[in-house]
Amino acid sequence: MLAAPSTSLRSVRDLRVPGPRKEYVPEPSAAYWVRLLPLLAALACVTRLPSFRWPLWNPDEGYLAVQARMLADGGELYETVVDRKPPLVPWLYAGAFALFGDSSLLPLKVLAVAAQLLTAVLLASLARRRWGDGAGRTAGVLYLLISVGLNPEDAQAASFEVFTLPCTAAAMWCADRRRWGAAGAAVACAFLAKQTGGAVLLPVVWLLWRGGPARRDVLRLGAGLCAPVLAAAALTTPSGFLFWTVTGSGAYASFTGSELHVLARGLVNAAVLATACAGILPPVVRVLRIARTGAAELWLWLASSLAAVLLGFHFFGHYYLQLIPPLALLGTAALQTLPRERTTRAVATSGCACALFLAWGLLAPRPELAHATRLAETVRAHTGPQDRVLLWGIHPEGYWLADRTPASRFLTAGLLTNYSGGRNGPQVGEKYAVQGAWPAFREEWRAHPPTLVVDDSRGKPYAPARVPSLRRALAAGYEPVLWVEGAVVYERVDQRAR
Repeated sequence: MLAAPSTSLRSVRDLRVPGPRKEYVPEPSAAYWVRLLPLLAALACVTRLPSFRWPLWNPDEGYLAVQARMLADGGELYETVVDRKPPLVPWLYAGAFALFGDSSLLPLKVLAVAAQLLTAVLLASLARRRWGDGAGRTAGVLYLLISVGLNPEDAQAASFEVFTLPCTAAAMWCADRRRWGAAGAAVACAFLAKQTGGAVLLPVVWLLWRGGPARRDVLRLGAGLCAPVLAAAALTTPSGFLFWTVTGSGAYASFTGSELHVLARGLVNAAVLATACAGILPPVVRVLRIARTGAAELWLWLASSLAAVLLGFHFFGHYYLQLIPPLALLGTAALQTLPRERTTRAVATSGCACALFLAWGLLAPRPELAHATRLAETVRAHTGPQDRVLLWGIHPEGYWLADRTPASRFLTAGLLTNYSGGRNGPQVGEKYAVQGAWPAFREEWRAHPPTLVVDDSRGKPYAPARVPSLRRALAAGYEPVLWVEGAVVYERVDQRAR
């Protein structure tokens, strides 16, 4: 006759990751936050130190800086200033430039530190409500340590994703407290920062459904979600907002072209993030193996964020930032079922990984920024403040560094050729441009021909030789006058005659 299972075996089988507390939880004590907030603030500043090392980190920051200047000069978003992104972050850049001037991204870097701190605080509050004071501290600290765990160009930039994260965390925080109108507004803000931020709606809806939604709760969530989005559309142009944020990116989101290249990029970025998460992945895997996991909304948050990373099949490193908040909470949940020393070990391991990424950010050279700076110096030397220039490449920061007005609303060659991030397959060329882009580009060229054109393609598949419209425009009125590190500088013939 078989012996009955031991008590210890039953306890392992019945082990469950703690879910939200059902009992009454008192209001957070002032003393708790007085002790925790300075720690998180200091950690947020330390982990963002590399962001202050360079004037900017990636083309997204450059694009946003140029957009903000164009908006300040009377440009209209989705009309004379265009991008495939919602308006919230461009408005944030424009507001910072209006208050502090447009010659430095320092105010935006400070705002990025504040965004990371706010995200950490919201995650700490979520964890504390579920698992107690210690878990709150663990979640906030783990998030900030892991938040830099990507290529510094992706993790340290004041980019769309960094400003999306506090909105997603706020959506979960509000939903956890059944504040459905505020939760909907937070989801809307996440979407308006970057479209993929709207993925947090899935776990929010799960929390609503699990609580037995009343009709008024559904209406509050819907109203909170729709009102900010409709307001943003009305403040820009509804048709332009819909096209540039939703319907106009079909070719960009295609998987065709350089499949092995983008898949390799995806795997490399996943491995880099896994290195940063080395402290929490083993506890999560251990708990998954021996426990029936609870907290389904956290897994849904991670799954929806993973779907957002996969969307578009580009796998840029900064896309992976959206995975970090749910990973930090799941790691905290797993650590609650393990001995206390495992928490200490996880935080220590995460701290060591964080130190490596900080050293990477502080010490690694930036050859592309150096190249863009040299091109900007060349443009400044050969043009006046009122001249318009065209930088034919994928580094729009050159306009901002040179302090010159773009000759076109299309700030990168990618919008006119569908080239992006090394994708050099069959879907690159004029016919894959954003719908209506080339007629608008030709009209801009006729109305305000650029004084200087800088071909910075450097052998890429969007070179003028492979773009007939640009090749003809250059042949009709421009001559090459300089070569700068592989880039060709063309000057208008009638301008040279003066």
